[in-house]
Amino acid sequence: MIRIIVSADPIDVAAELARLEVPEAGAVATFTGRVRGDDGVETLELEHYPGATERALEQLAQDACARWPLAAATIVHRVGAMTPGERIVFVGTASAHRAAALEACAFLIDRLKTDAPFWKRETVAGAARWVEARAGDTAAATRWAS
Repeated sequence: MIRIIVSADPIDVAAELARLEVPEAGAVATFTGRVRGDDGVETLELEHYPGATERALEQLAQDACARWPLAAATIVHRVGAMTPGERIVFVGTASAHRAAALEACAFLIDRLKTDAPFWKRETVAGAARWVEARAGDTAAATRWAS
């Protein structure tokens, strides 16, 4: 079961976790990302290309399911304006065993940082600026190549 949500609504981690706890899964791994307030960030706004973003996330989840024996994979990503501390992304995987669940979860968060079409704009001291891709995110994604 693959679940992909892109929405401005807050992420309900407990509800998403409950959906992943399917009977055939002995292990559930999750990652929850939050908006950081470092460098004086007051707000973070995410834009996306509706349809294309969901397709890209769906493809990543399908890739994970092809690579690991997953019973379920979930990606929930916020868009719109958020403030530091708010949840921005939830990734969860469920599998019979922990290694597959943990590796697939790491794969999904690493790859979505580089492969999903989102555009980020931060506001610092009242001035907006676009967030550039980080070299560390690219390096993390490339470890999953092959």
